[in-house]
Amino acid sequence: MNTDTPAIRNWTLETDAQDIAWLGLRTDGSANVLSQQVVLELGTVLEAMHQAPPAGVVIYSHKDSGFIAGADVTEFPSMQSQDEVVTKIEAGYRILERLEALPCASVAVLNGTTLGGGLELALACSWRLSFDGDKPVFGLPEVQLGLHPGLGGTIRTPELVGVRAAMELMLKGRSIKPRKALKIGLIDELTSPDQWRMDAARLAVKSPPSRSAPLLDRLMSLPGVRSVVAGQLHRQVAAKLNPDHYPAPFAMIDLWKRTGATRDSFSAEARSFAKLMFGSTAKNLIRVFFLQDRLKSLAKASDRDFSHVHVVGAGTMGADIAAWCAMKNISVTLQDREKQYVDAGIEKARRSMEQRYRGNEERVQEAMQRLVGDHTGEGARSADIVIEAIFEDLEAKQALFADLERRARPDCLLASNTSSIPLEQIAEKLQQPARLVGLHFFNPVAKMPLVEVVRGDNSGAQELAEATAFGKQIGKLPLPCKGLPGFLVNRVLAPYMDEAFLLHQEGCQAEAIDQAAVDFGMPVGPMELADRVGIDILMHVGEIVADTIGRQPAAGIAEMVDEGRLGEKSGAGFYVWDDGKPRKDKVNRPLSQEARDRLILAFVNEAAASVGAGVVDDADLADAGMIFGAGFAPFHGGPLQYARDTGIDAVRKRLAELSDEHGARFSPATGWDQVQK
Repeated sequence: MNTDTPAIRNWTLETDAQDIAWLGLRTDGSANVLSQQVVLELGTVLEAMHQAPPAGVVIYSHKDSGFIAGADVTEFPSMQSQDEVVTKIEAGYRILERLEALPCASVAVLNGTTLGGGLELALACSWRLSFDGDKPVFGLPEVQLGLHPGLGGTIRTPELVGVRAAMELMLKGRSIKPRKALKIGLIDELTSPDQWRMDAARLAVKSPPSRSAPLLDRLMSLPGVRSVVAGQLHRQVAAKLNPDHYPAPFAMIDLWKRTGATRDSFSAEARSFAKLMFGSTAKNLIRVFFLQDRLKSLAKASDRDFSHVHVVGAGTMGADIAAWCAMKNISVTLQDREKQYVDAGIEKARRSMEQRYRGNEERVQEAMQRLVGDHTGEGARSADIVIEAIFEDLEAKQALFADLERRARPDCLLASNTSSIPLEQIAEKLQQPARLVGLHFFNPVAKMPLVEVVRGDNSGAQELAEATAFGKQIGKLPLPCKGLPGFLVNRVLAPYMDEAFLLHQEGCQAEAIDQAAVDFGMPVGPMELADRVGIDILMHVGEIVADTIGRQPAAGIAEMVDEGRLGEKSGAGFYVWDDGKPRKDKVNRPLSQEARDRLILAFVNEAAASVGAGVVDDADLADAGMIFGAGFAPFHGGPLQYARDTGIDAVRKRLAELSDEHGARFSPATGWDQVQK
């Protein structure tokens, strides 16, 4: 490690008349990140302060986005060995220990996002002063990258707030707001944008109180009790996560069990972190982090701000799209052919908001004030974008868009949420077909982060760029797709679902099929997914993509639809449903390895086929789409990354074997050559 004194590039330092040192951070990019350089520079500044101590130190951010968003993840792939990781972490420990050891008080001013390494730095300060409100968020989200806190967080957090609150933060990786952080003792005081300097100056010359975790938490950390509590934590986490898939939470529990989060366990934390970093889960979850960033970057900077959305179609998707946009501070008008349907859609939107805001009626009311029922469709005249979400009928969509083109502003973007009808056909009645793009949302809108931005043959480049920018504005991950049947997600899902149906018709138990998928890492199995989506909808999608993917929907699906066995909405499908939950029997016989291969490789092969067909530009975008649009096991890094890790030649060979035995539907896709590049 280079220990030469670094030039101070990311920090500013000013000393006021009271001899308080104001240390401000400004790194490159929209948010501050904790890179190795930033930490080394901090060390240099701290050494000077130890030589000539100020009356107090205030550490703050020059950026409105927040304090520090976490470690600089872009540095992770360059790490060559566990020893290198441990060495760099231990250097960081020493610098934070120097921060703790200052002969004066130190104050971290948390004006916004404070995550991961940023929070760990703040924990080493004497005081933590946070802005109040909804903007600041605090968390230790390292488990989302397959890691655990690695800069003293597993030690200082339980030391400050107790084992229970610390484990809640670290094991789940969720963020909390300032009021919750104040309640558990993570921060010391709340302030405001016009008051923080005075509050920080006051704390900087004040000795911090003696702090200790609650008595129960201290008892839980005793060696004998700690072993029992660790076992309970392990069982609780194992009920939700497979340790083979997501080892980080279990490593964190084991670390605490072995060390008790004492001050002499920093080295153990570093070694545990380094071991996780070089595991396959962390490698792939870090890859997913970069894929997410890439999707965000696809939305180029735009002067266009969408302030009014007009949604046509107040059914499930239309109401959810309207609710989501209203929750993203956009005015929304919601149209349907009759007022009763609009009223029902408004009520559905309200329920979505209540679920999102979890009982915060004030926020629900604020969002509802931005949502207006509009059965006459007058809102289309002033909208920046119109999103159509009516039933899948070509003539109805053509007539609607022809009318919208006449009534909407010339610069209004026209978008369809169609999942099946080619945009070229919908645009046939338009005078300016370039205005029409696809914006395909996924159900439930509030939980699925992806939106496919669909390019028809006539869609204009500017319109597509604006649609992508709109997706980013409403907090979605926009994925540009070619307007081929099924786009990306439905096209790739179709063979997977169909193969599951075929296995069921061959006598495999629905529960066994679902268990095999969950064992692989899927959030839910294909049989339960089919019931939740609707058997009729899946049959419709299967018919749309049949020619493209070279397989017709399994024959038994049509029979289920004819019998009214549509899944959850009808009370029965592959399962019988009670109160939103399927009744499942125990698995009698697990799927054979061949059946498991058929299920997963049908998915993987179609992902390669989609790349070959140009549905998306490359394999990374295909992986991103299937992770964020279909929930493909993130720890595998996407279907095509899974193929790379398995060995593409081995995957192609296995597909050829399955093709010989089960037919041409398993023939290796032509897109594999592009994936292998």
